Amino acid sequence: MAIVEAPPRTAPPLPSPGGRDTTIDFLRAICVTGVVLLHAIMVGVTVVDGSPVFSNASEGTGWIVPISWVLQVMPLFFIIGGFAGYTSFRRTQERGDTAAGFLAARVHRLLRPALFAIGIVGAALAALSVAGMPAEIIAVAGFRYSQPLWFLAVFLGSQAILPALAGAHARKPLITVAALVAASLGVDALRAITGLEGLGFLNLAFVWLALQQIGFFLADGTIDGLRRRTRAIAGAVALITLISGFTTGVYSPDLVANINPPTTALLLVGVVHLSAVSLLRDRIGVLSRRPVPAAFSAFVNRRTMTIYLWHMPALLAMAGICALASLAGGITLPEPSTLEWWVSRPPWLATALTLTAVIAVSLTRIETLPSPPAADSARRVQSAAVLGVASVVLLLVAGTTVLTAALAVGAMLLSLRLARRSHQSPRGESVTDLVRVA
Repeated sequence: MAIVEAPPRTAPPLPSPGGRDTTIDFLRAICVTGVVLLHAIMVGVTVVDGSPVFSNASEGTGWIVPISWVLQVMPLFFIIGGFAGYTSFRRTQERGDTAAGFLAARVHRLLRPALFAIGIVGAALAALSVAGMPAEIIAVAGFRYSQPLWFLAVFLGSQAILPALAGAHARKPLITVAALVAASLGVDALRAITGLEGLGFLNLAFVWLALQQIGFFLADGTIDGLRRRTRAIAGAVALITLISGFTTGVYSPDLVANINPPTTALLLVGVVHLSAVSLLRDRIGVLSRRPVPAAFSAFVNRRTMTIYLWHMPALLAMAGICALASLAGGITLPEPSTLEWWVSRPPWLATALTLTAVIAVSLTRIETLPSPPAADSARRVQSAAVLGVASVVLLLVAGTTVLTAALAVGAMLLSLRLARRSHQSPRGESVTDLVRVA
């Protein structure tokens, strides 16, 4: 009996002239913008007894719950990352390239803009210290900057093992994703039973890898091959289960709280997102090819990592300027969650988006430079990925200081060196070139 692949039940989305999936690119751009808006709305700055106070404006509030339902887009982002990574890896294989080449390109694409961002932030912290800024304020700024960097470490780690997981998907797709989901549930259960919150950080691997793996099913056409009714039922069941988890106290209704550490609530959010995207994919595709959405998508996708890495320094700079204006000019800053504060949020958010965009435009070349030839040794490239992840983990654990930033930059430079071919290319690239283009 012959086994053939069933034709998709829906027509595949039309690609852009460059061969990219415009729907996926548009959704990625929305996700990145959502992250910037979520972090911007959480910034609180006031002046108490003549000293600036920087805080999480959403802490202990109820308004963050509905906002988190709208702006918690990380589950969808990792599904899209799985889609894009799986598609890119398949193309790599079709060209006859190796998994090491795929990973080396990912290392350069992610770490090159990170190296510059972390180096400049470290230099800025040093300048603030020399200028006499109180050490506690510098420490808060470094801590706030470090917080979003978890994404860089997790995403690089996820991409590093994507070739292996893609192979497992080709052999046993359902078993592979089920194992990752089961591991995520196990971590949540163990955390609840023992009361050890630290155990939840194991799901920095399992939850995000499971979501990335779900993206493979979107990339290979499995999701689009399902009946619309099946996809709708799956999304509805996930949503009902998620709401039940909120009402029974299994999960916090604040989806931001469910990210630190990650919980399996994020898997349910991802299924809801995926169901909605798959059902509306044709309409989203049509919208994504219109001039304004297409321009927005192209702008963000060329600068995804730069926007992610620089939106927090932009927010910290805005908070610092507000504090200085209050101290120097006697301007009263509104308390977070008050009516005055909410009235000031639209211009605050608009400024955050604009400033981040301006910075991203000025640094576009760093992210868009082509990757150098990959190292011939798979072990070298794997070591580069491990070192890159470790450099970011250092900042997450110890916070961003002048010292830790310098150590992270040094580790990233070494990581980039390991990921590229050791001998000169025909263009005569050297270690000096690496530092120049890194």
